[in-house]
Amino acid sequence: MREIYFKITGRVQGVGFRRFAEKTAKSIGGLSGWVRNAEDGSVEVLVKGNTENVEQMIASCRQGCLFSRVDGITFLPKVTNCFLPPITDGVFERI
Repeated sequence: MREIYFKITGRVQGVGFRRFAEKTAKSIGGLSGWVRNAEDGSVEVLVKGNTENVEQMIASCRQGCLFSRVDGITFLPKVTNCFLPPITDGVFERI
């Protein structure tokens, strides 16, 4: 199992990116985690699953949805305190 926390920058808010990420995670299957808008205009994703599925999710997010423009993805260290919402096993959700 692999757990990755990353931030996507570009035109990713107000274009359906979180819905896209949620649908993508569900179509890949076997992923848990969440996607949320950040105050700086980026989107944050915390995803957990087997390595192949997590890599597929990252590649899909790098591509983006129809109206988005992904300028970059930054991988962040997972903060192991109460600042990040917890992951519910078997669920990938928009928060």
